[in-house]
Amino acid sequence: MIDPLSRLPLLVTLLALAACGTRAPEEPPPRPAEVRAKVVRLMPAKVPDRQGWAADIQAAFAAQDIRPSDSNLCAVLAVTEQESTFQVDPQVPRLAKIARQEIQRRAGKLHVPEFLVSSALKLDSPNGKTYEQRLSAVRTEKQLSAIFDDFIGMVPLGQKLFGNFNPVHTGGPMQVSIDFAEANASRYPYPLKGSIRQEVFTRRGGMFFGIAHLLGYPANYPRQLYRFADFNAGWYASRNAAFQNAVSLATGIPLALDGDLVIHGSSKAGSTELAVRALHKQLDLSDSAIRRDLLKGDSLAFEETDLYVRVFELAEKVERRQLPRQVIPGIDLKSPKITRKLTTEWFAKRVDERYQRCMQRAAGK
Repeated sequence: MIDPLSRLPLLVTLLALAACGTRAPEEPPPRPAEVRAKVVRLMPAKVPDRQGWAADIQAAFAAQDIRPSDSNLCAVLAVTEQESTFQVDPQVPRLAKIARQEIQRRAGKLHVPEFLVSSALKLDSPNGKTYEQRLSAVRTEKQLSAIFDDFIGMVPLGQKLFGNFNPVHTGGPMQVSIDFAEANASRYPYPLKGSIRQEVFTRRGGMFFGIAHLLGYPANYPRQLYRFADFNAGWYASRNAAFQNAVSLATGIPLALDGDLVIHGSSKAGSTELAVRALHKQLDLSDSAIRRDLLKGDSLAFEETDLYVRVFELAEKVERRQLPRQVIPGIDLKSPKITRKLTTEWFAKRVDERYQRCMQRAAGK
């Protein structure tokens, strides 16, 4: 007689195969026209050329293989609304004054006499107007970037003052970092008519690189709020600020929760690294091992390091509670364009308010 129990492994296998055979197939990705229609529906009502915006946003999602979920689309729309109110090249108040101050600051730093700067600005630029006339009329960062490009390229003093450094750092409808765009130029799917810098000031380029900066990296965040903070402070800044918080609680050493784990471009130990070294015995990690793991702070892999795991274990033992794995960085925003006290937290929460309104539209509320 055959023991019925001996047939259990076979029965389990057959049931598993049957379950696989009846599993619902994965939902196919939405068609481009469907994504564009959804973007149009989710955008604020008064945005002009909604179809054009939708086409560039859908193309950027497709080119980067980012899922066009309601949450991801609303995140992009919220940042764009906050940064430019859907203007491709938004006007900046007091930009002409800011530009003159930057030139004067550079001249003073390099001990260039004021009369030489004034004489250079009175020269005719490539468009026939003097640099001084163009600076007086400048209203947008695209215009200002073009002036500096001409000034650097055509005037000997421009090379001395700025070298190849254009002081306009951000641009386009999402105010994305030009340095970020240039570092990711190989991913850009469109033919270039000029430079990557110039593409950032177009709608398609500004949205492509802005979407890449906001959504183009893996993160274990429970809310888009922390991506909004990272958009302002840098990739994984919210995750790293939570790590700094854990280090501070474990050591009793106050730390700025800014998301910067090392001094980039230097072998010198910063405040976070020095604080972690104070725990090296409890962590059973050498200074070199600590440094090695901290250098992974700009990637998701940092969360798998011995340092990350052990610091949280130690801090939670000290605090007798579970600690958050993400904290909005405590950073004061500094820029000549900013005339009042603003922080990364202020930025992230303002964007999140817009995001929540978009998600309500997505839910039909």
